[in-house]
Amino acid sequence: MKSVVYQAFSQKEAKEFDIELPGAQQAEAFVRAFLKRSTPRMSQQAREHQLQRKAVVLEYSTRRKRKEKKKKSKGLSARQRRELRLFDIKPEQQRYSLFLPLHELWKQYIRDLCGGLKPDTQPQMIQAKLLKADLHGALVSVTKSKCPSYVGVTGILLQETKHVFKVLTKEDRLKVIPKLNCVFTVEIDGFISYIYGSKFQLRSSERSAKKFKAKGTVDL
Repeated sequence: MKSVVYQAFSQKEAKEFDIELPGAQQAEAFVRAFLKRSTPRMSQQAREHQLQRKAVVLEYSTRRKRKEKKKKSKGLSARQRRELRLFDIKPEQQRYSLFLPLHELWKQYIRDLCGGLKPDTQPQMIQAKLLKADLHGALVSVTKSKCPSYVGVTGILLQETKHVFKVLTKEDRLKVIPKLNCVFTVEIDGFISYIYGSKFQLRSSERSAKKFKAKGTVDL
């Protein structure tokens, strides 16, 4: 029965059903071309070896497009910024009067942050806000320090790094004060907040996400 089902058409039957019988060479060429298109990554020898050993599932293969890697523009490194002295304040710009408008802007920023500084405002709330706030423009004073020459220095905070405050005094002198072993006070509208520099050695961007302990500390 199997031989009858898969028996090829005779010339008479092909003519009767109007079927064009391919020649043996034409059929073989078609099969080879079809296999080559279906398995483009295999060589002819490997293809024939595969066909002799096992059944092959022919699938349509698509070429994968290579994704071009976009080059990200790299900014200047910290070392390059230091070498170019991008954040240095020139001597002719170290004038206290030039930064008074910055101090006024900072005070308005703190008022908005605290929802208005009223006499009945809780000092603990103001302290918690100041610990995470941007202090550039604040009026900062050194009240305690293991180095006596720092005590009493007062001025507008111009730059803050992880370990130091750069403060411009009324005498137009730029003072670099380390946070370590110093206690600072920040005053605004009659409210005074204390900052323990030894516990404050963070960048201003890092402080906004840090959780400070409510328990006070008395060490420098």
